[in-house]
Amino acid sequence: MSVVQSIRTAAVAAIKSLYDQTVVETDISINTTKPEFEGEYTIVVFSFTKFSRQKPEETGQRIGEYLTTHYPELVTRFNVVKGFLNLSINDAFWTQFLKTSFHDVNIGQQPANGKKIMVEYSSPNTNKPLHLGHLRNNFLGYAIAEIMKANGFEVIKANLVNDRGIHICKSMLAWQLFAHGDTPATTGIKGDHLVGDYYVKFESVVKEQAEPIIDRVLESNFTDFEGAEVEKLEKLVTALHKPEVKEDKEKTGKIMDDIKEMSRNKTEIMQQAKIMLQQWEAGNPEVRELWATMNGWVYEGFDQTYKRLGIDFDKIYYESNTYLLGKDLVTKGLEKGVLFKKEDNSIWIDLTADGLDQKLLLRGDGTSVYMTQDLGTAVLKYDDYHMDQSIHVVADEQNYHFKVLQLILEKMGEPAAPGVLHLSYGMVELPHGRMKSREGTVVDADDMIVEMVQAAEEQTKESGKNLDTFSEDELHELYDIVGMGGLKFFLLRVDPKKKMIFDPKESIDLHGFTATFIQYAHARIKSIIREVGEVADLATFQYTGELLPLEKELIKLNEQFPAVLAEAYRELSPSVIANYIFSVAQSFNSFYAEKVDGVYTYAVTRAATEEKKKLRLQIIKLTANTIAQGMKLLGIRVPERM
Repeated sequence: MSVVQSIRTAAVAAIKSLYDQTVVETDISINTTKPEFEGEYTIVVFSFTKFSRQKPEETGQRIGEYLTTHYPELVTRFNVVKGFLNLSINDAFWTQFLKTSFHDVNIGQQPANGKKIMVEYSSPNTNKPLHLGHLRNNFLGYAIAEIMKANGFEVIKANLVNDRGIHICKSMLAWQLFAHGDTPATTGIKGDHLVGDYYVKFESVVKEQAEPIIDRVLESNFTDFEGAEVEKLEKLVTALHKPEVKEDKEKTGKIMDDIKEMSRNKTEIMQQAKIMLQQWEAGNPEVRELWATMNGWVYEGFDQTYKRLGIDFDKIYYESNTYLLGKDLVTKGLEKGVLFKKEDNSIWIDLTADGLDQKLLLRGDGTSVYMTQDLGTAVLKYDDYHMDQSIHVVADEQNYHFKVLQLILEKMGEPAAPGVLHLSYGMVELPHGRMKSREGTVVDADDMIVEMVQAAEEQTKESGKNLDTFSEDELHELYDIVGMGGLKFFLLRVDPKKKMIFDPKESIDLHGFTATFIQYAHARIKSIIREVGEVADLATFQYTGELLPLEKELIKLNEQFPAVLAEAYRELSPSVIANYIFSVAQSFNSFYAEKVDGVYTYAVTRAATEEKKKLRLQIIKLTANTIAQGMKLLGIRVPERM
């Protein structure tokens, strides 16, 4: 039982005995004691005064006296500050925990709880390689899955590959028009990169073809458009010339974006791409063959990148296999009257009564939209696994989409609906601004990996550490551990809901809030353990003396790991683990470095007594295991030496 749980149990007994009141343990608020006061944990007693009929100070005093009298093995001293009861925990509690836990390499792991969760992450498009934004997605999804496993859930890691749709046809068409038969084999270009190059080529041609159309629109020449399009453009152009709009850059930009998008859709190459999409959905053999070939190139590239990132999946879904299920669901919804059809044969759902809008589910030409295939995928996943929850790791740009997805599933009576959960995260930007796929300004994931490992190598060599004891292979392994660790930790240390700016140099700063700092602390511990060597009876040893402040602090921090793990699950935030493990590494460094009169206070190898040596060896072994386990949950390796 954890120290907090033990305090809660004891406090419940105290309140029952003193005031004949039954409270549940969750009603008892416990915090770590503030540094300026004596004690390790604090009970907030204000809520108990309603039945104690005493002042908070008197209530705290009586409870403190009860705890020290009836639970001396847990609480040795107490002090009351207003309505806060500060407790000093018996050293024997900490040393007993240390004895039973220091060798546990799976510290924090909870027993199976019988619940099943799917975590869907990555979800790449097969028209481009993985980029920096995908890295945050992949690392976040992987870490959440591992955190869920450690909390006792059965977890299915899933990847939904966006392998069909207009964006895929753009790359295919550009390859047809401009590649002259080039392949990854003939060019030496990684498959996902080659396909991505033609997506960028398509967009450059669209931009070129759209420019004269935009010019005509701005001159109020709408000959490229018809019907409702003309009416909409007339309103946009009229608005563009209003004085109040001209002075508002944001409004002007929004109107121009609308004009540009409508003009893009009228370009010759965009019309060809739309025809190709219709041919694909109709099963055209030539189009399907090209699609399968180019997607095959991309999958080979993705597999290489995933392996390099240390990312894995239990199940991969492909939208090409789920969009028809979505179409079937739309048909059923139409028959039930949940959906409706417009004059152009497009199918919609009206969510205005729910405070939303009307949502397109199937185009008039019969082709699917993202929502169509997401509906089909949601039903398929539930039929496959009947999981209690399906977590979608997707950027916050899709907040509205997932709100609508769950609402549609509810209205259609699908059992998958209650378990849909969108883990929304902020976008990743670079110091120079946002990345744009259409313009080819994204930071490629493969390039970022290379850059991070090179930066780790440069920093390691500049640090002045003696690397002569490492073989060439060991050095390359070390650079990889440090570089990849820096990349992952930097992207996971920030709360997922927040946007972030990624700085490669900052991410591997040996003295910063980085994986490198933590990895170095772990390597230092391992070095001490190797120096000490085998110690007899360590597994059965329990220290019986008084603990020094930093000995107690480091044990206390390690004891909190299961609670931190539970918090990371509740918050769906690996940043909780990242911040905690960093604090453990900081505490160890303070423990390691403290000196009095030139003598290391907490020395292990040169401890004053054999008992202190064993105690501190247990403490640092526990700390190493906590660091290793916490970093493992984040998908980060820790080295044995640096």
